[in-house]
Amino acid sequence: MLGLIGKKIGMTQVFDANGILTPVTVIKIEGNVVVANRSEEKHGYNAALLGSIDKKKSTTTKPYAGQFKDVCEPKQHLVEFRDFDADVKVGDVLGVDIFNEISFVDVTGTSKGKGFAGGVKRHGFRGGRGSHGSKFHRGIGGTAMSATPARTFKGTRMPGHMGNERTTVQNLKVVKVDEELQVLLVKGAVPGPAQSVVIVKKAVKK
Repeated sequence: MLGLIGKKIGMTQVFDANGILTPVTVIKIEGNVVVANRSEEKHGYNAALLGSIDKKKSTTTKPYAGQFKDVCEPKQHLVEFRDFDADVKVGDVLGVDIFNEISFVDVTGTSKGKGFAGGVKRHGFRGGRGSHGSKFHRGIGGTAMSATPARTFKGTRMPGHMGNERTTVQNLKVVKVDEELQVLLVKGAVPGPAQSVVIVKKAVKK
């Protein structure tokens, strides 16, 4: 599975040859270094371990830095990509050009945290009537059984922390691959705020 570690820069818009405007999300691909390779014989599976974005020496412990010895400077982010389609060696630096022949990608990131939210906003509950005297507007209603044992089942949709969870958006169209700036322009919503780290993979369902 082809994939890289990137950083969501923000949104912009591009025009095609026919003058049609397309809103796009800009994903910056920092130099992805192959830190290690996992093999079927030694580890039980095949994978490529990629690292991106240099880590400060003042915050790097010796055990953590040891895995980068003789390869590169310690990296902040390490991601394993199972069954990596390309033939890569330890020390290789991968760029955005590996997406040249790919039309659709899946992007994984941490969604924006929105704090504590009620059932209407968090789950889209309809709520009660808006007329005077109903006394039930944005409540979630009953959450337990009316008979014994009166308990609430696990997984019941209730108010709580909204957002700030790992999210994958599938089948985002690749509009442009800019090798000079090392950026990927994709059409669609990419999870997370600007400057957040995302994982871009070749689309599974396309």
